Amino acid sequence: MRRGMLLNLVLTNKEGLVEDVKVGGSLGCSDDEMVEFRILPGGSRALSRITASDFRRANLGLLKDLLGGIPWVGALEGRAVEDSWSLFKHPFLHVQDRCIPLSKKSGKGGRTPAWMSKELLAKFKYKRKVYGMWRERQVTWEKYRNIVRECREVMRKSKDHLELNLAMDVKGIKKGFPKYINRKWKTRENVGALLNEVGALVTEDTERVEFLNAFFASVFTAKAGPQASHFLEERKEAWRK
Repeated sequence: MRRGMLLNLVLTNKEGLVEDVKVGGSLGCSDDEMVEFRILPGGSRALSRITASDFRRANLGLLKDLLGGIPWVGALEGRAVEDSWSLFKHPFLHVQDRCIPLSKKSGKGGRTPAWMSKELLAKFKYKRKVYGMWRERQVTWEKYRNIVRECREVMRKSKDHLELNLAMDVKGIKKGFPKYINRKWKTRENVGALLNEVGALVTEDTERVEFLNAFFASVFTAKAGPQASHFLEERKEAWRK
C-alpha cells in the first residue's frame, strides 16, 4: 500500500496457504506501507512405499539349490500349462522372497546421471566438504570459488565426452544411444488396450492380464480346438487391423 493505493498482490495456488495478511507501518523514511502475512507449512511430503526386488544383493546360489531340490519332472508330468504354472508359481515366489531382498524403488530423481563418474562424484563430495569449511570460516571464499569453477568445468567436459561417444557409437551394435534416450523419458509407456476374441477393447489391468495369459497358454497346447482356432483367427485379423 502507498497512501491508500494498492501496489502489490499476494497470490497463492492453494487456498489457506497464506493468512493473517496485515498492512501497516513503514520501513524507515519510505512512504510505502509494509505488508505482513504468515505462510502455513504444507505438511510432510508423502513418501513412496513402492519396493522392488534387489537382484544385486540376491543369493542366486541358494535360490538355485532350493528350486533344484524339487522334483519338477515328476510333479509337472501330464499337467496342462495352467496347472503347471500354478504348481510352479507358489514355491518359486516363496524361494524368491527368501533369497532376493527388497529395496525401495527410486524414481527418476534418484538415478545417477549418465555423465556422472566416480572421479566427478568424488569432486562434488569434496566441494560440499569445502563449502561446510567455508561456512565455519576455515577456508577462504576464493578457494571455494576455484573449486566450484573446477567442478563446473569437469562436469561440462564429462557431458561433452558422453555426447561424443554416443555420436561415434550410434551406428554400431552398442545400445548406448537408445539407453540414453530411454533415461530421458519422464513417463514410461504401458501396455495399451487389447482386442479380445470378439473384437472388443480390453482396457482394465486384470482383464488384460487374463487375456494375455490365455493367449500365452493357447500357444503351448498340443492341439488347438475349434475355440482356439477361432481365437487365433480373430487375433490375426486384429493384428492386421
